[in-house]
This record gives sequence, structure tokens and C-alpha cells, in this order.
Amino acid sequence: MRTIAAAILICLTFSLVTFAHGTDKHVLGTVTKITDSEVTVQGQDGQLQVVKIVPATSFVKSGASASIKDLKVGDRVVIHAKPVGDDLIAHEVRFGKPPTATPATKSN
Repeated sequence: MRTIAAAILICLTFSLVTFAHGTDKHVLGTVTKITDSEVTVQGQDGQLQVVKIVPATSFVKSGASASIKDLKVGDRVVIHAKPVGDDLIAHEVRFGKPPTATPATKSN
């Protein structure tokens, strides 16, 4: 009985994670082109992916709020986008180095 309960719990957990993620797509790669309305990203497989930028798109550089003007060709990005018809609409563009954790101080 415990095994069945554990299996059900695991299935529910995975289904919730999948449901929470929804239909969003992650675009990872290197920026090859930037316009006011689009960012083109080349993935590791060499494929180019165009992602639309809208006024609601947020930009995060190294953990801090940024803008499209901070994004440069050659930057590595992770874009969280929603498929709408044949387009991908970005809701978040992350780039730059991850913020560094501050080391814990030793107390003697």
C-alpha cells in the first residue's frame, strides 16, 4: 500500500511541475541579431530561432533588471517565451553572468 501511495505522490508531483511550466519554451544560445521587436538566437545545434519582443518582456542581466539596450550580439541568453501561432513571444530574457554569491563570513 505504501508503494502505491508513493508512486501516486511521485506522479502527482511530476504532473504539477509540468502543468506549472505550461507551454512555455526555453530558447538557449547566442544572440546573433537584435532589433526593437525581435532577438535572433543561435542554439548549440546551429539553428536560428527568432523571438518576438513585446513591451511586457522583462530583461535580466546578471540577476539585475535591465533593458533590451543592455543586450549585445554575442551574449549568451536564456529566453522564456510563449508560443503564439507561429511566433515565440518573450516574457523574460536572461543574460550575463549569474550573480556571485557572497561568501559566508567566519566568526571566531
